[in-house]
Amino acid sequence: MTTAQEQPAEAESEPESGASVGRAMPMIALWSLVAAFGTYFCMYAFRKPFTAAAFQEGLIWGLKEKTVLVTAQVFGYTISKIVGIRVIAELPPNRRAAGILVLNGSALVALLLFAVVPSPLHVASLFVNGLALGMVFGMVLGFVEGRRSTEALAAGLCGSFILADGVAKSVGTWLLDQGVSERWMPGVAGLMFVPPLLLFVGMLTRIPPPDRRDIERRGHRSAMDRHDRVAMIMKYGPGLMLIVLAYVLITVLRSIRADFMPELWRGLGVEAVPATFATSEVLVTLFVLLANGMSVLILNNRRAFFTSIAVALTGGVMMLFALVALRQSWVGGFAFMVLIGTGLYLPYVAIHTTIFERLIAMTRDRGNLGFLMYVADSAGYLGYAALMIARGLLPTGESFMTFFAVTCGIVALLTSVSLAMSWGFFSRRVTAIETVGGQRA
Repeated sequence: MTTAQEQPAEAESEPESGASVGRAMPMIALWSLVAAFGTYFCMYAFRKPFTAAAFQEGLIWGLKEKTVLVTAQVFGYTISKIVGIRVIAELPPNRRAAGILVLNGSALVALLLFAVVPSPLHVASLFVNGLALGMVFGMVLGFVEGRRSTEALAAGLCGSFILADGVAKSVGTWLLDQGVSERWMPGVAGLMFVPPLLLFVGMLTRIPPPDRRDIERRGHRSAMDRHDRVAMIMKYGPGLMLIVLAYVLITVLRSIRADFMPELWRGLGVEAVPATFATSEVLVTLFVLLANGMSVLILNNRRAFFTSIAVALTGGVMMLFALVALRQSWVGGFAFMVLIGTGLYLPYVAIHTTIFERLIAMTRDRGNLGFLMYVADSAGYLGYAALMIARGLLPTGESFMTFFAVTCGIVALLTSVSLAMSWGFFSRRVTAIETVGGQRA
């Protein structure tokens, strides 16, 4: 049977009953939100639980075992992002669901091998795990882009990886507390999430394609060949580079916070029980999704684009405030982690949900959101992989909190400058705005 996502493109332009579509839209949006959120939430159970373990029993190649393991997974994830620039841009819609299942299945097999192969071969298992999972986000994103509700749906999708990061660590910590070994814990955590993953991917396949009004508001989204990709980069290169630079900096700091959260909690003097990870990330998720998801209410694409850059800039200011507040003892460790997390995820999610989405809608250039996101993601994870190599050579222990605080300050300042410059570029570059449905695009 042909699913909704596999229907021919011509179906998108068939006449519709406005009343019936209007009544169905809230249910379609809710269904899509649950499907996208659930799918990517489950993916994190194949990726992040291992970071809850300390892996302190020995060194690998003269480096701490956890640093090597995190670096191996990040390298695999980074290569996957680079490959995804082309794969995600060109992927036909009817192959997305199968791709998600194959990639997650491969990641799970890698985790089970991680439990049984001898050291240091287990490092290769995490490399393969990262290599498998790097393109899942683009496949899920393809189901929800180019719609009037895309910001809300993408915010929900981003909410999944903010919340899932903490929950995955809580699951990993809980399994360790139940006596599961550090080697087996990641695979067991992944197995627990196989049934819900199958359910949510099945829901994704039932999401209908963008309708006529979606296309009027946001433009038609199509696969991009090499010429399309080059044309977009040539047209908006400087502005895109500035946004990508901000994204790289945020990705590096976000990944440090995520992968070394237990060490950060200890450095702040907070006892990190399983619920601690989830509680802090729930608060971050609520703040960030509210700030970014509300952009769906802005019909004017140009106004929404620049508003989202302003939201991203706010994140840099919030990080600087968090550092000052901690130094002056205005806030404790828990509040600091929530403030830093919110400041990090405001620009991170704005780029995922609105900035690139509204750029395509505003310009009506041939393209898709997956291509731009994977350009940014590949650069972001290259930066983090490079930092992980350097991080293994830096002092650890009590000095890690100092390293993190200094990095936060540098990232906050550079990100703010880069986003402000991108605002200036696009305000000058985008001069011809199409009118769609009585509203300026």
